[in-house]
Amino acid sequence: MRPHSTLRATALAVLATLALAGCATPSAERGTPALPTTERAQDDLIDTAQRVLVDECLARQGLSVRHASAHERPSGQEDRRLQDALFGRGRPELSVTLATGYTVTAHTDGCLAAAQRELYGDQRRWFRTRVVVNNLRAEAQQRMKRDPDYGAASARWTRCVTPANGPRPKRPDTAVSARCARESGLARLRARLEPALLAQVRAERREQLTTYTQLRTHALHRAAALYAERTVRVSEKKGSTSS
Repeated sequence: MRPHSTLRATALAVLATLALAGCATPSAERGTPALPTTERAQDDLIDTAQRVLVDECLARQGLSVRHASAHERPSGQEDRRLQDALFGRGRPELSVTLATGYTVTAHTDGCLAAAQRELYGDQRRWFRTRVVVNNLRAEAQQRMKRDPDYGAASARWTRCVTPANGPRPKRPDTAVSARCARESGLARLRARLEPALLAQVRAERREQLTTYTQLRTHALHRAAALYAERTVRVSEKKGSTSS
């Protein structure tokens, strides 16, 4: 892997992300890059920066996830080495058990964890906050299922989709499922309960939502700074080679 080619490709990839973001308000501080104005473009910039950091981390270990082809699959040992370098080794050090009962784990070593520390400043805090925030809707849906009226409507839906001469199908026909949702009152209850319960969950998780926003903003500014650093580096290299 040629480092200068990698840097140039990196800068161009991030530049394309910023170009898609549209114009942003210039910073009053000289040298500080403008930020994308849309949430989608901001997420793209953060994701691009994370991929760049992961690629550079792997490259320092003589590894890459970009150049493997279907005809050149790594051996089992090579693949294990790549997975360990990317995601970490041994037992996960981070763990969050959600209100839904599911447990999500992650490592604090590995290139992905290192990239998240670089962007968010605190990988442990980001992991815990992100897992909770990304599962707010699932938590609201679990609460909805405990509602007695919703349970009764679900039972009516089950009877509706179950044929008279056989067991309930694992995957009822889409049209039948939709009709039964209307006739059982399940669709109406879901439309009423889910938004209210989601608002309730978000209110209860306000602290995590605030932390999530703060850490994401930190990552956005760090990603923009990384873009600026690499743009200067590539420009300097280009100027030195063309002279």
